Amino acid sequence: MVFSEVPQTSKVRRQKIREFLQSVSLEMSEDVETFVVAKEEDRIVACGGLSGKVLKNIAIDESVRGEGVALSLMSELLKVAYREGRFELFLFTKPHYQEVFESCGFKYIEQAHGEVILMENSYAIEAYKKRLRKLRHSGDTVGCIVMNANPFTLGHRYLVQEACARSDWVHLFVVKEDASFFRFADRYRMIEEGVRDFMNLTLHEGSDYMISKATFPTYFIKDKGRINSLYTELDLAIFRHHLAPPLGITHRFVGEEPLCVVTNEYNTQMKRRLAEASEYPPIELVELKRIAESGEPISASRVRGAMKENRWDEIARLVPQSTYRLLAAMKEEVE
Repeated sequence: MVFSEVPQTSKVRRQKIREFLQSVSLEMSEDVETFVVAKEEDRIVACGGLSGKVLKNIAIDESVRGEGVALSLMSELLKVAYREGRFELFLFTKPHYQEVFESCGFKYIEQAHGEVILMENSYAIEAYKKRLRKLRHSGDTVGCIVMNANPFTLGHRYLVQEACARSDWVHLFVVKEDASFFRFADRYRMIEEGVRDFMNLTLHEGSDYMISKATFPTYFIKDKGRINSLYTELDLAIFRHHLAPPLGITHRFVGEEPLCVVTNEYNTQMKRRLAEASEYPPIELVELKRIAESGEPISASRVRGAMKENRWDEIARLVPQSTYRLLAAMKEEVE
């Protein structure tokens, strides 16, 4: 058996991988940067891919299962990841493959409805929880906000303001995934500048344990109508079971979502799942009404639209002065 690497630029070889994955009833993830394939007599019998810190499209032909191919394949994939400086890795899989990946050094983190499990190779989640405990603040009401802020608007600031007014302390997590219009570093700076005056607030960089829709795999989920539900369940299970307890979080604050059906459904699921009976303390969801400008809800998408059309007078009415200054500076850099 011979292993080789296939980069994104190799269209013909990637097409062969696509055909192999289809033969085992899997879809190919287009965001995979590098594939590792195993061949016997010029026939692909196994493959796996690396996308950021996530291993995807791991598949082994039935003809070679039970021959130690999984371990060899994973070893080759880890070599690729380590060469790229990615040492903390994740994978999503079906529960009945858990033992296979445990034998390759991966550890279980969380599951969703017995259909998807998340595993990692380092179990760094325990170290992360230990760091969170050091940032814990006491109080009857400890709030949490998870924010993308693409960009940071007056609506986002209102959410933070209300959370801080209603809580003894608030933990604000900035989504770290660079899958937005603005880079994480820019979004973090906008938020940091915009919340400086709140004294009962800790600003956190988001972590790999806040599952992004951009990295959540769908290639092995047959029922596509279940994708949003499974993503929501896994994301909220990690939050309630692993992230909230170290900080003593009692409430999670969100803005209502009149413009987005998917996010509105996420909020509905969050309200139920965070409060349902469990060995973990319940978390109350506080959904705040969106503030409006000129009769229209203030949203990040509205700001981006105004930027596209150079409507800077409108932008000035939608974002804090600190955000406006940063956006204007970015515009000057581009020009």
